[in-house]
Amino acid sequence: MPLPKLPTKPATILLAKDYPRAEPGKTPVRATAKAENDPVEDLISGPAVPAPKATKPRKSKAALLAEAPAREDTPVAAPPTPPMPARGEKPAKPGKAKAEGAGAKLRESDMNEPHPAKHKPVEVNVKSQASRKADTSGTTKVFVLDTNVLMHDPTSLFRFEEHDVYLPMMTLEELDNHKKGMSEVARNARQVSRTLDALIANVDDDAIETGIPLAKLGNKDAKGRLHFQTRLNGAALPEGLPSGKADNQILGVVRALEAEQPGRAIVLVSKDINMRIKARALGLAAEDYFNDHVLEDTDLLYSGIVQLPDDFWTKHGKGVESWQEIKGGYSSTFYRITGPLIPTLLVNQFVYLEPKNGEAPLYAQVKQINGKTAVLQTLRDYSSNKNNVWGITARNREQNFALNLLMNPEVDFVSLLGQAGTGKTLLALAAGLAQVLETKVYNEIIVTRVTVPVGEDIGFLPGTEEEKMSPWMGAFDDNLEVLMKGDGDAGDWGRAATQDLIRSRIKIKSLNFMRGRTFVNKFLIIDEAQNLTPKQMKTLVTRAGPGTKILCLGNIAQIDTPYLTEGSSGLTYVVDRFKGWGHGGHVTLARGERSRLADHASDVL
Repeated sequence: MPLPKLPTKPATILLAKDYPRAEPGKTPVRATAKAENDPVEDLISGPAVPAPKATKPRKSKAALLAEAPAREDTPVAAPPTPPMPARGEKPAKPGKAKAEGAGAKLRESDMNEPHPAKHKPVEVNVKSQASRKADTSGTTKVFVLDTNVLMHDPTSLFRFEEHDVYLPMMTLEELDNHKKGMSEVARNARQVSRTLDALIANVDDDAIETGIPLAKLGNKDAKGRLHFQTRLNGAALPEGLPSGKADNQILGVVRALEAEQPGRAIVLVSKDINMRIKARALGLAAEDYFNDHVLEDTDLLYSGIVQLPDDFWTKHGKGVESWQEIKGGYSSTFYRITGPLIPTLLVNQFVYLEPKNGEAPLYAQVKQINGKTAVLQTLRDYSSNKNNVWGITARNREQNFALNLLMNPEVDFVSLLGQAGTGKTLLALAAGLAQVLETKVYNEIIVTRVTVPVGEDIGFLPGTEEEKMSPWMGAFDDNLEVLMKGDGDAGDWGRAATQDLIRSRIKIKSLNFMRGRTFVNKFLIIDEAQNLTPKQMKTLVTRAGPGTKILCLGNIAQIDTPYLTEGSSGLTYVVDRFKGWGHGGHVTLARGERSRLADHASDVL
């Protein structure tokens, strides 16, 4: 089952209540679901709904999922906190708010406010019934692997902990058919074949029949055994299913295993949705391969921004220390703060506080954390014209946070995530040109992206490497036109010279030739990074040499690579793994700034 999609309205700014709020002693969100008897928080991100009393029968997750679409008009999460009363009005009584309940109609003001999480479809990766029973009883399972799982993740053999892995003969046959070529799939197929060869080396025939320990090659987490199909199965498939098709033969193997081992859970693992549908239609347990998913729900993805509570200074203002330092010609104020919210923060995370009582707002970045003590540094205001970056100023709060990361030479890795029109490419190019041509921190801008077409491919492109990549770089050409306007008094000759200078410092490279390279003092921009697998992302990020800064730009709601979802994308992978690192940072851009036409089209289309 695919992961839930991100909200489809990129042109609305997030409300203050939509950002994760730090609370004493608890993290902003729960990352994983627990047992089946957990509250409804397992199904939807948000506040937990208390479990009913023991006298009433409990409903299973499957029943809750079946009922969820019929209750779209009723918010499942706890009702939002009532707004602050206007001056002169009396605050509402707590009893009255309780009496309204979940069945009351939404106020018109609530309906007009953007709240993408309120009507989000409830989608969860639910295990099969046989798998849940085995988890409850504590018995080990047998996972029958489809070929696409092995070709998607060559190390999937060792990802099933104490459970056994079974490989049908047809899976080995399909691996042999896909081993030729230079594609990623062919390389993975060859790697799986080498792994299987190492596992069966120096093994007796009896051991192949009883199972080969998966920990033989040093993978201590894999405590199960590897079984091969050593004889033909006699399980008959329903009439009408052609027996010559590979998928149907694997389904026959699963049915035969259920007959041979009646008391054990036999689960088919496949990345093919239709294969899983056919298996469930035949009464067989089938699941997707979840190990490559960084997160179960992309709403739990690290946003890099936290809104501080209104009583932040009340609880954290005692004993606060402040001082000023001048770095790079800019004076920054530092605060050393101690309090209960500090353990929930991460290094290089942005925090902000916008009081409603007329006090000055706080926009800062966490620089150090030591227990319950943190050091916050105020930000440079890039929304002001005097701090413009190559003529570009920040138009909203998130863009200001992003420019503080892009212009900081101490930050080596930056990831920007956002919908179309939020300014990812423009901010990255402006920061790159300013640091290459003005401050000369880097000597060159290198731009690359995955060449995955949206529609049908138009075939091979003529020319050199840069000429072949130029059609894929239309987004950068559009942004360069904005950045190369320059001074209107320079004349045609001056503008032409400026364009030649800028073009000479920007190189467009293909991902196919990145292995083995090392970039020194480069400003490397990886566009459309959501189409990269975690393995490809690791290959690219490890190309960085001394003095190189890497930027990953993308929108995980627009993935074109097959078998890649929001939870398993390489962009999601690096955002989750780099959070909290002192030389990396991430910002999720929330508001579209392209044009009023684009904003309106995002809302109504």
